[in-house]
Amino acid sequence: MSPANFLILFLLVLPLYVIILTRKTRNKLPPGSFGLPFIGQSLSFLHALRTNTAEHWLRERVRKYGAVSKLNLLGTPTLLLHGQAANKFVYTCDQKILAGQQPTSIRKICGERNILELTGDDHRCVRGALLSFLKPEVLKQYVGKIDEEVRKHMKMHWHGKEQVQAMPLMKTLTFSIMSSLLFGIEEGDQRRDALVKLFQQIIDGIFTIPVNLPFTRFNRSLQASKKVRAMLMNLIREKGAALEQHSASPNQDLISCLLSIRNESVVLSDEEIIDNAIIVMIAGHDTSAILITFFIRLLANDPSVYATIVQEQEEIAKSKASGTGELLTWEDLAKMKQTWRVAMEILRTTPPIFCSFRKVLEDFEYEGYIIPKGWQVMWAACMTHMDDQLFPDALKFDPTRFEKQAAVPPFSFVAFGGGPRTCPGNEFARIETLVIIHYLVTQFTWKLCCSDNSFSRDPLPVFRHGLEIQVKPKNCATG
Repeated sequence: MSPANFLILFLLVLPLYVIILTRKTRNKLPPGSFGLPFIGQSLSFLHALRTNTAEHWLRERVRKYGAVSKLNLLGTPTLLLHGQAANKFVYTCDQKILAGQQPTSIRKICGERNILELTGDDHRCVRGALLSFLKPEVLKQYVGKIDEEVRKHMKMHWHGKEQVQAMPLMKTLTFSIMSSLLFGIEEGDQRRDALVKLFQQIIDGIFTIPVNLPFTRFNRSLQASKKVRAMLMNLIREKGAALEQHSASPNQDLISCLLSIRNESVVLSDEEIIDNAIIVMIAGHDTSAILITFFIRLLANDPSVYATIVQEQEEIAKSKASGTGELLTWEDLAKMKQTWRVAMEILRTTPPIFCSFRKVLEDFEYEGYIIPKGWQVMWAACMTHMDDQLFPDALKFDPTRFEKQAAVPPFSFVAFGGGPRTCPGNEFARIETLVIIHYLVTQFTWKLCCSDNSFSRDPLPVFRHGLEIQVKPKNCATG
C-alpha cells in the first residue's frame, strides 16, 4: 500500500476508533471537542507554539471548558488538565493508571525504552541506573571537566569577537559538554560534529504530527535517530571492550557507567542504554542552552539583576589564585545562591519544556469525568507557574521567591517535574548553568543588538537571529 493510500485509510478509520473508544462513556467525558479526524487541534496548537501564543491558547480552553477538557492532539484523544491539584495528581498517580508514555512522534524517535516511557519496576531500574551517573557525589568529579570545556569554548568562540549569536553558541557549548560526559567523545573527534547535526534533526521532529512521509519533519527525525543509534551502538562496543581490558574508568562517561553497572545489579539492554542516552542528551543539551540564553537576555535587560550576579561571581573569581588557571570546585558552586535563584525564576517564567504528557493505561475517574484507556494526558508548567494565587504578582520577575524553597507551594513549580518523576538530571543542569554563567559575567560584558529579542517555540524556544549580542571582554585573565 502506498503512503498516500495508507494515510487516506487511516483518516477514514480513526473516527470509528474514537467512537468505539468513547461509546460507553461519552456521557461522562470531559467537555471539549475532538475536532477534525486525526488532525484535531494539533495544527492550531502547533501554530500557537510557533507564534509564542500557546499560553493564551491554553487559557482560552480553560476559560471555555474549565480545568478539565478533552481534545485531539497529535493524533491521539487527549485530556487537558490545569492547576496545582492536577499537577499533584499526575506526578503522584498510581503508575498502573498513568504511564509516562509520550506522544507517538517522541516515542518513535527517542525509543520505547527511555525513562519517559517506563513505569513501575522498569522505571525504577532505569532511573536508578541514570542516578548512578547523575547523583551529586558523582557529579562533583565532573565540575572540573565542565570548567575546562567552558574555557575552551570561550577562547574559541567569544574572545576576539565583537558580535555573536548567543543561542547557537550556547547549544554548541552544551552539546560539547554533553558529548564529553555522556558519550566520551572529545573535541576533534569527527563524530561530535556529525552528532550535533543529527540531534538537531531529531529535536526538529519530536513534536510533530507523526506522518512518516519523505517530506515531513517526522521522517527526517526518524532517519537521524537511526544514524545516531548506529553510532551509539559502535560506542557501546568500544567502551565495553575498554572496560573489559581495564583501560577505561566506569565513571568517565554515561555509557561506560551504564555498561559497568550492567555487570553488577542492574540489567540494561543495549537498546535501553541507547534510548536513555538519546533522551538525556536532548534533555541536557537543548534545555540547558535555552535556559542560559534566556539568562544572557535577562542580564542585558535588567541592570539590577546583572549587578547582583556580577558581584557574586567576581567574589568567587577573586578567591582563585591569580594566573594559576585554578578550576571551579563544587564548593564554589555552593556559593552561587543568587545566580541559581535567578535561573529558577527564569525557569518559572519561561520554562523550556512547555507541556508534558502521560498515557492512560486503564479507565479512571477524575473530577467526576471518566477518562478512557488509550487517551493521553497533557498539562503545561506555565499554567501554575504564572498563577497569581500560587506566585503572587506572577508576571513580576522576582528571584527572591526561591530564597526559601519550602515557601514555594508544592506541585506549583514543575520545571523539573515532581514526585517520583522529578528529573534525575536537575543537579547536572544546575552545575552546567552556574559554570557557564560564571565565565560569561567575569570575562565579558554585552548588550543586545536589536530591540526585537522575542522568541517562538518550535517546539522548544527559538530566538529570531539567534539572540545577537555585542560582546566586549573585561580586563581579566581568560583562563
